Amino acid sequence: MKTILILLTIILSSPIQAQAVLDTLYANDKKNVSLFFPETIRQGITGASHFVFSYNREEKQYFGLLQAQPGEESNLLVVTDDGMVYSYILKYTNELSKLNHFVSRRESIGSEIPFSEEPKPKQKELDSTDRSEQYFKTFSKYLLKIEPRKINGEQKSGIKLQLQNLIYHKSEMYLVLEIGNTSNITFETDFLNIYRASGDKKRKASYQRLKMKPIYICNPPIKIWNGQSLRFVYVLPKYALGDKEKLMVELQELNGGRKLKLEAKIPKL
Repeated sequence: MKTILILLTIILSSPIQAQAVLDTLYANDKKNVSLFFPETIRQGITGASHFVFSYNREEKQYFGLLQAQPGEESNLLVVTDDGMVYSYILKYTNELSKLNHFVSRRESIGSEIPFSEEPKPKQKELDSTDRSEQYFKTFSKYLLKIEPRKINGEQKSGIKLQLQNLIYHKSEMYLVLEIGNTSNITFETDFLNIYRASGDKKRKASYQRLKMKPIYICNPPIKIWNGQSLRFVYVLPKYALGDKEKLMVELQELNGGRKLKLEAKIPKL
């Protein structure tokens, strides 16, 4: 309750933001509605218990899942790690026309930092960010149309993870991946992380792995049904691995024990 009061105080402290008309999100108890934020989620709160917003509290991620039971409308408040605050009206509906929402920074209603201390972003900068995301999306869609090739793969308990392609383009590195499910059990993703790893796993003192933070994800793998294969693209800042470094992809199931890891040497720039 104390946290909610603090967050409400932040919002109401700005008269301009308090007057903003909030967008409405629709959810039900049959499907997950996913929300992808420009920064990792620090906190998400719903105003009523028949709306549930779930996100990874242990290893921070960019997306959360929304579900609802029948009931009166409520609201959702989300704070990301950069201090930006997002607020939405929540309503239950039997039929969903949209399952995935990609949130831009312009949808934020305010910041935890007082507005007098935070310089307002220039419109040119915002437009440039949007254009970058659109370019990542367009080029990723193009890569998904190219016939896949296999760099490396791992299979366990009916789940197959493949790294199919790696493309250096401009200042980014594009990883084309695929998850296939033949396990007769729906696979829901907890996280899929990319690391650069070096050293020998058997010698813990010499083994290191550093997480590589994606700047865009095209067609993110939320849920893979039995018999389904899903191809997607992770866009990362361009990085040339050293002679003793490998690229590692780690996939973990949500509310389950299935976990896959694959390693691959990638070509130099």
